[in-house]
Parts: sequence; structure tokens; C-alpha cells
Amino acid sequence: MKFSHAAISLLAMVALSSSAFSEDLKLKLRGKEKAGDSWEGKTKEESWAPSETAIVICDMWDYHHCRNATVRVGEIAPRMNEFVSNLRDRGVFVIHAPSSCLDFYRDHPARKRAGESPKAANLPKDIENWCNAIPGEEMEHYPIDQSDGGEDDDLEIHEKWATHLESIGRNPKAPWKYQIETIKIDESKDIISDKGDEIWNSMEARGIKNVLLVGVHTNMCVLGRPFGLRQMAQNGKNVALVRDMTDTMYNPKMSPFVSHYKGTELIIEHIEKYVAPTITSDQIIGGKPFRFKWDVPTRVVIAIAEPGYKTWETLPALAKEIWTTDRGYNTEIIIGNPKEHNLPGLTNALKNADILVLSVRRQALPADQLQAIRDHLAAGKPLLAIRTSSHGLTAVGKGPKGNPEWPDFDKEVLGAAYETHAGHKLIAEFTAAAGAKTHPILEGVELPFQSGGGFYFSSPLAKTATPILIGKMEGMEPEPVAWTNRYGKSRVFYTCLGQEEEFALPSFQKLMGNAMEWLRVLPSDILNAEGY
Repeated sequence: MKFSHAAISLLAMVALSSSAFSEDLKLKLRGKEKAGDSWEGKTKEESWAPSETAIVICDMWDYHHCRNATVRVGEIAPRMNEFVSNLRDRGVFVIHAPSSCLDFYRDHPARKRAGESPKAANLPKDIENWCNAIPGEEMEHYPIDQSDGGEDDDLEIHEKWATHLESIGRNPKAPWKYQIETIKIDESKDIISDKGDEIWNSMEARGIKNVLLVGVHTNMCVLGRPFGLRQMAQNGKNVALVRDMTDTMYNPKMSPFVSHYKGTELIIEHIEKYVAPTITSDQIIGGKPFRFKWDVPTRVVIAIAEPGYKTWETLPALAKEIWTTDRGYNTEIIIGNPKEHNLPGLTNALKNADILVLSVRRQALPADQLQAIRDHLAAGKPLLAIRTSSHGLTAVGKGPKGNPEWPDFDKEVLGAAYETHAGHKLIAEFTAAAGAKTHPILEGVELPFQSGGGFYFSSPLAKTATPILIGKMEGMEPEPVAWTNRYGKSRVFYTCLGQEEEFALPSFQKLMGNAMEWLRVLPSDILNAEGY
């Protein structure tokens, strides 16, 4: 009997698979089960035969139109390669699925191999199509809003990233050409395909019953592609997501307004309820589950020492509402007695802080505390300052003897010199500054809005400052009331708003939430990567 080249290749693959390391994969599958009106977490242990198992690597592209997504793919790729290589060595069938990149691999043996399997007798009818929901799932409210496409780049960085992609000959809207090279392709064993029928036929020809999914993006491609979780689950494969080997396309500025990584957790919970169980990579390669470097709470220190605006009450209440753990913040609040010119614990707190929030007035702080603020800024860490902080670090000679002051803090750090207050009882209306309507700090802020606390005179702003909000009062010239600035490598946001009644305004609350997100949008080492 004579065999075709394709048949010989397929038989060789089956032989390799069956002769490889044959110890079963011991997995702890985590899922959720409905119990009345709630869901309970359930874990079950299973043994999967490597020869009956495949791993699909979804859309781990070399470049993405979202800068942050590209950075995260680069970060997770080494661990994913280690995970995939271990499984391959144990006899698991490896499928590389970089969608829309097949032309790059047209002459690759792994690409050719993908089309060599015969049509499976049980080829599902719609296996070549995207799947948006499976029975049961379609009635559930999707846990995150991805209607904006999920990009979480800062606008400035995103525009520079698009320019960079153009400069290297890539389409800024779809720059991917191949799978990131960190993930190795074994041309003698693996296949490359983004076609549901090819992948299904290849799995059936090898007797694959179990499928693991890794890659990006969990809420889109990993779930919906023709080779994704939904198609595998509804067509009878024993499928699981490797939950620490994935990432979402989710923008924290969209509902439910949680951190990017919390958004991924919410999608994983959804998958465990309605689609498939999950595992973690350490079950195969040991160590601990993978965690992105920046998947840690942003540590915010809120320092308050002012006698007149009750921010010792309003700021902690605001933090409890908008700077929450779910949104990726850990806050520490330090309240000092403004008459004592002291913020106890500030020096130690700032050693580990990521962002400083300042609401102080006419303070001459102890030398170590003022130095801690200087050190925080010198390290390139962000500052959010409100109201009286523009004249917060100088007591005009009335502080404790020997305590240093920073009289030019407003000019040097905030980017404008405080002059005077326009009046507590005057009604002011606030609108977007020229060119600032699309600034991320104003996203979702309902404008115009009003308050009755007047504003400060600080014009003109420094050349490094960017106006965000303009205040107008009858009979007075318009005045900037919120702006951003750069102090060295530190991002700075300041607003002279912050009186008690303003904390109750939805527009002010949204402004403060957006400002904090803008301050922490990217760590400095990512901002500076590749010239950014």
C-alpha cells in the first residue's frame, strides 16, 4: 500500500505524539456553579493524556494598535513560551493561531501541515465562523464595556505609537504581521492556522479531546474566534482557559470603571460561569501563576492639613468611592493638625507611594517631611494637588522655627503662581479650556458645571502647563482652574476647586477620577520605552 506525502506526514505526527513523554497532565480545573441566586466556586482535579491534548495560542501578535496591549504581550510571551514548550515536550499538540497573519507563514512547514489533515466526519457546521455567545451566556450581562475597542493607552502615547508604527511600515490600525518571535514554533510538530475547519480537522486527525487556550484578548478573540473557547466548548471539546496566560482589551474609563487587570478577572469569572473552567500555568511548569508587573494596586498617599474646607472629611469619602481596590488603588490617608505644621507618618508613607494627593494650606513641615515630598517628585512620581495646595508649603514665616518651607512650590511644581482668591460666595461656571475637550481628564465630565466657591487667580500658566478647565465669573476675566504640568519626569494635576460643596458634584467627582487615571496611566519606564 502506498501513502501520500500528506498521509506519511500525519502518521509521523501521530507516532511522535504517542511516543512522547506520556505522563498525564494533572490539572485543577476551576469553575463556578449556580447555587440559588449566587455562584459558588468549584475546583475539580482531572488527568489529561498529552496525546489527547492540544494547546491553542491565540493572536499573540508582534504588534498591536494599542501600545499597552503590545507591551503586555511582550511581557507575558516568555512565560507563555516556557509553558508551551513544556507541553510540547510532553506530547501535547501545539497550534499557533495568529489571526490574519497566515500569508507571512505560507511557506512554513507548520503552516503547510495545517492543511494536510482530512476533513473530519464531525466537522461542526459553523466552525469557520466567529461565535459571539453560546447557550446560557447570551442572556447574561457582559461584565465589561468594550464598545470603545478596549484601548487603554494614554491619548498622547497612543498618537506617538501610531506614528512609530507608520515609520516602520505598519498599518497603525492593524499592524500585526506574525506571531511574536518569543514564542517558538517547532516546524516538525506544530501547526499554524487561524481557520476553524483546519484546526478542527487537525485535532480530530490526532484524536484530540482536550484543548487549552492561551493568548489575547480574553474578552474578544480568545472567546470568539473559530478556534476559541466558545466554539471548542459548544462542539464537545474538553476545553479550559489558562487564566494567567491571557489579557483583555479593556479600558478602565469604561463600565464598570475598574482597573485593567480587574477587568480581566471579571471576564475570567464570566468564562468560568458560562463557557469553560480555567487553570494556571504553574500547574504545568511550577513556580507561581504569572502576574503582570503592573498588576499591583497603585499606592496613593493622601496628605491633608488645611483648616477651612473640610477636606479631612471630603477627600477620604471621595477616595472610598472612586479610588477603590477594585479600581486598582490602595490609599493611605494622613491627616495633620494644620496648627502644628506636621503630617505624622508622611516620610515613611511616601517611601512606597506611587502617587501623592495633597490638600494642605500654609504649612512649614518638618525637614524630613518636606524632603520626602521633594524626593517623591524627584523620582518622577505623580502629584495630584487641590485648592489651597497652591500655597500649601509655605507658612510665610509663621511656621515652627527651623522648619523649612517651599515658597515657590506653586511656580516650580504646579506651573502657576498663586495670587489671591476671587471670593467665596461668587458663582463660577466651568468649561473646557481651548483644545481640551478631548483630553482624557475631561472624558465623561458633564460641562459646563457651576459652584459657589469662586476660584483662585493664577495666570499666567507656565509654558509646561496645559489648561484643562476655565472658570468664569460675572465681571471678571476667565481664569484657568484646572491644569496639568510636568515637573521633571513627574506628571502633575492641579485644580483650585475642592471646597466642600464641589465634592458632591458628579462633574467634579469624574474630574478627580479621570485625573488620577491620567497620572498613573503608564509607568515612566514604559513611557520612555522606544523613545516615548
